[in-house]
Amino acid sequence: MNTGIESWLTQRWGKWVVPYAALWVTMLIGGAMVLILALVSAEVYDNVVDDAGLANLDKPTLGMMEQLRNPGLDAFVTGFTNIGGGIGMPILGSILTAWLIWAGRTWRPLILVGGAAAVSVTATAVGKKLIGRSRPDHADAVPPYENSPSFPSGHTLNTTVVIGLVVYLACLQIKRTMARISLIAAGAIFIFAMGMSRVYLGHHWMTDVIIGWVLGLAWVGIVILAHRLFHVLRHREHAGPAPTFDHPAHLRDGSTGSSADGDSNDVGARGPSGGPPAAG
Repeated sequence: MNTGIESWLTQRWGKWVVPYAALWVTMLIGGAMVLILALVSAEVYDNVVDDAGLANLDKPTLGMMEQLRNPGLDAFVTGFTNIGGGIGMPILGSILTAWLIWAGRTWRPLILVGGAAAVSVTATAVGKKLIGRSRPDHADAVPPYENSPSFPSGHTLNTTVVIGLVVYLACLQIKRTMARISLIAAGAIFIFAMGMSRVYLGHHWMTDVIIGWVLGLAWVGIVILAHRLFHVLRHREHAGPAPTFDHPAHLRDGSTGSSADGDSNDVGARGPSGGPPAAG
């Protein structure tokens, strides 16, 4: 009797505790590293980006963007940049995460995207508080004006994290190589355009945007590493292979087989078309 209970507890521990503990520990350590990187970038900014730096990069870039402005383009870019704001990005991120949960039949996208977004928002707040950098003058900006500190660009950082992870998780659900390439290209263009929209509107300096990209991509890489480590530990416990983009068990192609993670009960036991759930 005791042997059966011990065996059951051991199986549960191997299936649920160890992999998820590795996932959370990696994300926590990685999140701390990103916050430290934000602190380091603040120091680098103080020591490197002086008046000459502004003259060599930020001011010329802003001047070039001002030459491109016209009322119609201003309105379009303003609408686009609002997608990456404090209201637009949570809505978009929630919709995309909900789709990933439905498609993969697992709650892990909520953990990954939600946890990563929380860290990126924190890194943005830390950077802005430490630097306190002023935005470009209102005379050089397109209304509505923003008055919070400029460094780093929160629109850029948060968009890079959310869209980057959504693209990664979506690629796990897609079988065709060209579809993956198209998705990655679309995500990269969206992230790049979001950053440049901040400079075009005069709401951020170019260096604010560059640091947003760097911090965002670093954090995305750490979260992906945590996700891969989770799968390696999970499948090692079940003597199964670690997931790859090309492993049949991770593709919703209607074939028979077990779920990618070996736990089809995360959200539902079957995929939306009656097939096995895809990987998360």
